[in-house]
Amino acid sequence: MKQPGNETAGTELKKLDEQYQKCKFTELNLVQKKRRLKGEIPEIKQILEILKCMQKKKEYTNSMETRFLLADNLYCKALVPPNDKVCLWLGANVMIEYDIDEAQALLKKNVTTATKNLDSREEDLDFLQD
Repeated sequence: MKQPGNETAGTELKKLDEQYQKCKFTELNLVQKKRRLKGEIPEIKQILEILKCMQKKKEYTNSMETRFLLADNLYCKALVPPNDKVCLWLGANVMIEYDIDEAQALLKKNVTTATKNLDSREEDLDFLQD
């Protein structure tokens, strides 16, 4: 406190409090991103499993019965004919049709990226907490 340039104790405490609030805000953002990534990774892996199943079933001529989500806790039965195309929801009201192989490659890349991002967020949180 006795160093030149320091003002009163109140103003110095206020500066320290502002820095602490910035750190807490950064920590909150990192925790939210980490939580989102932890939810995305299993979802992407589940979609990859579905694509593997679809790839096996496309060799057969009979349709595959499935249930899909319409709304929260509301599912509908559907018969899906053998097909080599899938539509992936990319977000922001965008859906794109892919071949199953292309969709698998894209989703595998997304899982790898999400895993790297999750590891990075965990390292950032550890650094911030230290």
